[in-house]
Amino acid sequence: MERRYFEHRKGRVEIIPMIDIMLFLLVFFIMMTMQMIPDQGLNLQLPQSSQAKQLPHPHFTINIQKNGSVMIGHHSYTLPALQDMLHKDGNPAKTQITIAADKAVPFQDFVRVMDSCQKAGVSDIGIAAKPGS
Repeated sequence: MERRYFEHRKGRVEIIPMIDIMLFLLVFFIMMTMQMIPDQGLNLQLPQSSQAKQLPHPHFTINIQKNGSVMIGHHSYTLPALQDMLHKDGNPAKTQITIAADKAVPFQDFVRVMDSCQKAGVSDIGIAAKPGS
């Protein structure tokens, strides 16, 4: 007489837990790729610099257009509104920004934006430029 300690059953593949895991991985990879997509910038004619370096990904990229308007993403800001927004962004001392100004923008407009950032408490400011000679 043969003794059986375990009942012999045929194995099954459970598909529902596998679907749950696949959906979780899909959402995870979508969220990670969204973090890697750079900000949508404006079409600016940046000045060239032979010493241009790649900066770490900033929290904000501030675009200054030819007409002097200041934009972050698709939102336009006045200088006081920009200063207020940067001041309210958590810890402004750790906020990294990059200023991208069209090469036709008067230097005074650039300095006004930089002053607004510094008044808000931001000290890590980068300047966007095209690499060139």
